[in-house]
Parts: sequence; C-alpha cells; structure tokens
Amino acid sequence: MGTALLTDKYEFTMLQAALRDGTADRKCVFELFTRRLPAGRRYGVVAGTGRFLEELTSYRFEEEDLEYLRAEGVLDERTLDYLADYRFTGDIRGYAEGEIYFPHSPLMVVESTFAQGVLLETLALSILNYDSAVASAASRMTTAAGSRPCLDMGARRAHEQAAVSAARAAVIAGFAGTSNYEAARRHGLKAIGTAAHAWTLLHDSEEEAFRSQVDSLGVSTTLLVDTYDVTQGVETAIKVAGPELGAVRLDSGDLGVQAAEVRKQLDSLGATNTKITVTSDLDEHAIAALASAPVDSYGVGTRLVTGSGEPTSSMVYKLVLRENTQGVMEPVQKASTAKASVGGTKSAVRELNSHGRAASEMVLVGSDAARETFVGSAQSVRPLHVPLVTAGVVHEEWLGGEGLSRAITRHRTSRDELPRNALRLSVGDPAIPTVTRSLD
Repeated sequence: MGTALLTDKYEFTMLQAALRDGTADRKCVFELFTRRLPAGRRYGVVAGTGRFLEELTSYRFEEEDLEYLRAEGVLDERTLDYLADYRFTGDIRGYAEGEIYFPHSPLMVVESTFAQGVLLETLALSILNYDSAVASAASRMTTAAGSRPCLDMGARRAHEQAAVSAARAAVIAGFAGTSNYEAARRHGLKAIGTAAHAWTLLHDSEEEAFRSQVDSLGVSTTLLVDTYDVTQGVETAIKVAGPELGAVRLDSGDLGVQAAEVRKQLDSLGATNTKITVTSDLDEHAIAALASAPVDSYGVGTRLVTGSGEPTSSMVYKLVLRENTQGVMEPVQKASTAKASVGGTKSAVRELNSHGRAASEMVLVGSDAARETFVGSAQSVRPLHVPLVTAGVVHEEWLGGEGLSRAITRHRTSRDELPRNALRLSVGDPAIPTVTRSLD
C-alpha cells in the first residue's frame, strides 16, 4: 500500500485553490513543533524521523490513487496532473532522531513551495506524533529500570502496524527487544518470547508442559510459573530444567513480593543464575516501584504502545515563512488564543553549563547567515538541527539500520546531558526552559 492518500482532504483542496490563484509555487517554510509537553513530563523524545524519510522517498500518486480522487469528483484535472508528477524537491532539516525535545522546539523545518510542503503535513504528523509518544514513555521506563532491560510486549494492544512502529520507537529509547516478529524483521530488532499460559493449560500437567518446552528450546528458555501456584511452578521448573534454567516469568499478583520469594526459592534450589522477568501492565511507575526487588528484566505491553497514557505528542505543522507578491520572504504566524505560533525560519541550539549539562533550549529566529554567526560566536552550545533532505534527496544515514543505530546513540547521549532532576518521574516542569531569540 502506498502512502500518498495518507493525507487529509484539506491538503488537496488547498493545493487545488493554490494552483488556481497562482500561489502554489510560492516559496514557503513549514515548521513541525509542539506547544507543550504532556502534563507532568519533563522532556520528550523525537522518534519516527527515519520512518517519515523512508515514506517520503516513495511518496508518489499511483494511477489507482488518481482514479479514486477523480471519481470522488472534488479535484480538477490540473490538480490531478500535478499530483501525478509530484516529487518533493525541497529541503528538510530538523532534530536528529532520538534527540530530546521541549515545548516550541523546531523539530522539523520544511523549505519548499507551498504545494510541495502542504501535502506532507498529515504524513509527518501522524508518524512523529505517535512514535515520539511511545519513545517518550519508553525513555521514562528505561530510566526507571536502570541497567535492567525492558522488553516490548505490546503488539496485542495496538493496531497491527502501530505495533511495529512502537517496537522501533521503544528501541530508540533503550528497549532491548520486541515480541513482534514483523518489527524484528523489518527493523533488525531482537525478537523475544517463549510461551504463554495457554501452553501450560494445553498439557495434562505443568510438568509435562515445562518438559516439552525445555526439550524444544533448551534449558536457557524462560518458563512461565504462575499459571497455577507460583511456589510449585518454580519447584517444577527447576526439577525439569535443572539449576541452569535461563529464567522464570511472573505475570500476576504482587510482583515485588513474589519476585523476592521466588529469588529465595531459586537460590535454595541451586538456581542462583536463573533470572526473573516480570510482566503484567507495567509502566514507568510500576517499574520504579520494583527497583529494590530481585527482578532481572521487565516486559511492557499496553502502557508502552499507548504512550503510558499520552498516545500523542500534540505536534503541529505550521506555515511560518512565505514569499509575498513582491518575491520577498516574510514571516507569518497565528494569533489564535492558546494556539499562537512564532513566525520566521528557525533553528535551535542547546546551551550547556560548565559541567556539560543542558541549561536551556534556545530557539533562534533569523536568517541562515545570522544563525551561523551566532552559533560560531556562542560559548558552550550544541546545534540541534541536522540536514535530513537536500534538494529532494534524503540523506541515507538517517534510514534503515544505520539510522536506527544513530537514533539509539543520540538518545542515550542526549538524555545523559540533561540535569539529573529531568529523570524524575514526579510531576514537574520541563527539565530546562525554552528561550526564543531573534537574531535579525
């Protein structure tokens, strides 16, 4: 399935009107940003950039798309001809995938004609809004988990394609693997998982189920021990697999108490190296509450793929600069109550203190020359924008496995740069302030 019709209707109707009145080819700058973080969140995580760029490379209107639009009877032939030849030839720059962001951070800047840029609004927002929400939640979870791995088990709680995207976004924020095989195949992720309660219920006894699983997968497997009685399940697991059993999984009850009891029981049976993994509606707060429990890894499902209660990042895509009738570029902005935007083309830098910690997010408004002069003369700032697309050509380092690897590294480095209070799960303001500075 192509991506061309993953577009809101008003983008097509605006295109048609612009072609008619002669404004379609006006040079424009669009900006993708969010006005606020979810309540209580201290930072967000950019994710989905690589997926958006991959979709952009194949953003084409096929004959069947055009026939559907023609049959709908809204668009004229001139507009349909434009769509048939559509190719994005502009420039896009923005935050590297995996980067931390804050309110009003200019996450993506699209420079093109009005016609080319307006058609990308829904595609860009639908990808970045969801992926960033998942990555932002996942980052809080991996922070709470510390050195213990988090594993994505959310495929059964999301749309089938959203589950694949969520797995990729979670890995950017530090997750170690996914239960979803399509996500593993498509993005080169580690696939994890062994058996569900249905496997134990299928057999005449728990021992028979465990023995069959070990015979198939070896003693390094993970046995689910809470289908019936946990204490008996652990005893049976070690009886069948021996003290070299890889892990046991707990999926219900008071996980902290159970983990402590199971750890003590495993050690008494000589299974000192057998790990304990826990699942069951975990989120960052539940993970943090288990910090002192003898847990080795966490399987996270529903709360991950729903952004831990915040399934969107509230990002918007606004026109901030346009060519006027005299051919001069001029800033434009909304003045709507609670929805105002700031006109003018922007870039961003992160101001660092003497310890290398982030002190503020600086949004720079002004010409390219003015921005370059400021960055060159400023002390202790890190530029945040990178080129993503130049003259219609996508920079390949942001795509595929290489792009994902870069995003993982970028997130780890960026999060480590934040002040320590940024990692608290308690309600608070954004970790650092955002300052807008006019340079011209």
